[in-house]
Amino acid sequence: MPSFTLIWLLAGAVLCLVELFLPSAFVAFMMGISALVVAVLSQLGLGIWLQVVVWLLLSISLVLLTRRFLQPRRRKSKIQDAVIGETLTAIPAGQTGRVLYEGNSWRAKCDDDKLSVAPQQTVYVVRREGTTLIVMPENVLHS
Repeated sequence: MPSFTLIWLLAGAVLCLVELFLPSAFVAFMMGISALVVAVLSQLGLGIWLQVVVWLLLSISLVLLTRRFLQPRRRKSKIQDAVIGETLTAIPAGQTGRVLYEGNSWRAKCDDDKLSVAPQQTVYVVRREGTTLIVMPENVLHS
């Protein structure tokens, strides 16, 4: 029967290679690294159950650490950088129209229900409610 060290080495190598061909956000890679570390620790004569527990704990720890340091921080709102759009259609008072925002046509509504917005007018995107942008005309904000 092959030694546990050889089994851990093979498992570690296979898991690291799996990450190469089937990317899984470093999960398989971290499990492979953990298996390689356990292969080294198995030379100390640890029992198989202790080896498995060490592998599980080390894998979970490494996966959590990589997720914390490698994932970008999420912003609260996706509408932060570009706030200027242009109306494609008129937005009647209290109703919706279409706005060109970041190269895409969006459904839009004026933030003030009493205002109507003409077509081809520059607007500021105030917020987003589902798939509808809430906008204010540029001329109202600069008055």
